[in-house]
Amino acid sequence: MNKVGHHRLTERTYAVVLAGGRGRRLCELTDFRSKPALPFAGNLKIIDFTLSNCVNSGIRRIAVLTQYKAQSLIRHVERGWSFLSPVVGEYVDVVPAQQQQGERWYTGTANAVWQNQGLMREARPDFVLILGGDHVYKMDYSVMLAEHEASGRPVSVACQAVPLEQASAFGIMSVDTDGRVITFEEKPEKPVPMPGRETHALASMGVYVFDTQFLLEQLAADSADVNSSHDFGKDIIPALVALGLVHAHQFINSCINMADCEPYWRDVGTIDAYWEANMDLTKVVPTLNLYDDDWPILTRLPQLPPAKFVFDDSDRHGTASDSLVSSGCIISGATVKRSIIFPKVRVEDGSVIEDSIVMADVSIGRNVSLRKVIVEKHTNLPDGLQAGFDAKADRERGFSVSPQGVTVITPEALGQPIHFDAHGRVLRRGDRANATDGAAPGPQGSKQGEALAGEAPAAV
Repeated sequence: MNKVGHHRLTERTYAVVLAGGRGRRLCELTDFRSKPALPFAGNLKIIDFTLSNCVNSGIRRIAVLTQYKAQSLIRHVERGWSFLSPVVGEYVDVVPAQQQQGERWYTGTANAVWQNQGLMREARPDFVLILGGDHVYKMDYSVMLAEHEASGRPVSVACQAVPLEQASAFGIMSVDTDGRVITFEEKPEKPVPMPGRETHALASMGVYVFDTQFLLEQLAADSADVNSSHDFGKDIIPALVALGLVHAHQFINSCINMADCEPYWRDVGTIDAYWEANMDLTKVVPTLNLYDDDWPILTRLPQLPPAKFVFDDSDRHGTASDSLVSSGCIISGATVKRSIIFPKVRVEDGSVIEDSIVMADVSIGRNVSLRKVIVEKHTNLPDGLQAGFDAKADRERGFSVSPQGVTVITPEALGQPIHFDAHGRVLRRGDRANATDGAAPGPQGSKQGEALAGEAPAAV
């Protein structure tokens, strides 16, 4: 189908982004933010990939459903994605959980969409695109829409081969020669490998296209089912597979980036996966291309001066190599290698940062040595600190260490002092992030948000 045909489909499509999940396996990194709000690649948030895919695909009517500790995400989307024009029917609406059906928060991904059915009825699209806001990939959704329409089936699921040892984290499916999904099991203990490819299984990407009326009918039936967990992957998709109604869209047909002849799609749902995906960007030719003018990843960028590297004396040099260094940073007589440095980071004399991720607004003192470390935002590292060289010593100091040896340093682990908001009120560090984003501190749901973006339903 040509671009005109694709545009005919995208303008009849409404996208719903599930962005309320916590991401428990990311530990401290999601204590004060939802997983889609997690910083990535120096100046992005993970949700920027899904939203950019929508806009680049020509889909300009988008709802972002939030729940768990959503203030920083809401702020980011409202400030960074307001360039669409409501005058011509383009928008990104941020939709917090509102207990639309009695005193219940979202109890699953399907329930989240069902509670917001009014948005779809008002928009009156022919197709609804259901997306997660917590994966890193570049995909032309218009290609999937065209294939969905041609299939004649009321629902399509995007799928991608994943290594068998990782497959238990996904919905695993099998497909016949006509593209029909014939089996589907959510997060199986023993995933079934793909025919002819015994080292991989075929995984659902959590990207669904539904005919709108069909979706509303399925959501209504699921809502009335007292035995349902109200989740797409656990309930709705398996039931439709049993009826032979689900089409499989192979991601290789719509991906924008190829990695070693494989479509690039990453679930950065663990500390190790998050670190690895960021470190991949420091390669000379990374598998994910962020410098693609034809498919840009859009975001909200702070108004900051360029990064600055100072001192080139005989005994000190301010340098960075094989690294991404963001605006507002000052590398003062320090060395940065194979690292991702977010905005407004200052690294002082004699410090060496290797294979690490340093988030925004971090101060690194003199003669600090980091290797394979993630530093949370608003952290002040004292002079002489060493981390990432001895896992046992790091744990004894209160830092967490991942199974693959990534050390995570947070202000809490260092006993950082309290902070104050603009009105002089004392805040905990977690509230500081929200207040910095312009919101008054206050309680946010700690359990309810886990029902979105693939999290287990919360007990409510």
